Amino acid sequence: MAGQGTPATSLLTKQKVAHTTHPYTVSPDSPNYGAEVAAALGVPAEQVFKTLVTEVDGALTVAVVPVTGDLDLKALAAAAGGKRATMADRAVAERTTGYVRGGISPLGQRKRLRTVIDASAESLDAVYVSAGRRGLQVRLAPADLVRLTGATVATIAL
Repeated sequence: MAGQGTPATSLLTKQKVAHTTHPYTVSPDSPNYGAEVAAALGVPAEQVFKTLVTEVDGALTVAVVPVTGDLDLKALAAAAGGKRATMADRAVAERTTGYVRGGISPLGQRKRLRTVIDASAESLDAVYVSAGRRGLQVRLAPADLVRLTGATVATIAL
């Protein structure tokens, strides 16, 4: 797939992880972005995960949750061993990960951040996460996502 390489897909290729990329067209300003991405891909919404950059006790932390739900900040803080979690500033999230909002991937970030993936991923044969740019998702096994991000797995979605 010429021209679709991102730090995320480069990492997957370098690590020889089985994955497929899936382009889609959905406005990043869509009010129900995640559900529209799932519909555009023709896959169940519970298999599509969003990557959210947060701060847990001041430390940037990545939360990966299904697009069908919201992030439980209290559960995230507990899973990350902290007391309080808030959403990170958009500019800080973009600068730290090297990706733009709507295209932040949990993989191949400029600076490796602590990552927590919602436990619902473990029951799936595959998950879709951003491949590192708007309009491109990558499908991979949840175990590979956990391994490559060094993630903690916990129930963090509402």
